[in-house]
Amino acid sequence: MISQISYYPIFGKPLIMYLGIITFLSFLFTAFISISNRRGKRWIAFKWHPRMAIVSIGLAFIHGLFGLSAYFGF
Repeated sequence: MISQISYYPIFGKPLIMYLGIITFLSFLFTAFISISNRRGKRWIAFKWHPRMAIVSIGLAFIHGLFGLSAYFGF
């Protein structure tokens, strides 16, 4: 069931690929928030850093679950 969802084609590519890209960008944005606040350029309030970290970890968990579903069939 999950493997069918993970390999659902969107513009000819599987959903798991897009989720991986979004996850990677989410981790980069989380790091950007921390680095920009450390350097004194407070474009985004630091309170968003833990929130984005939670979102990033959640996306990574779902992405990993989709990837494992291809091998274990759940």
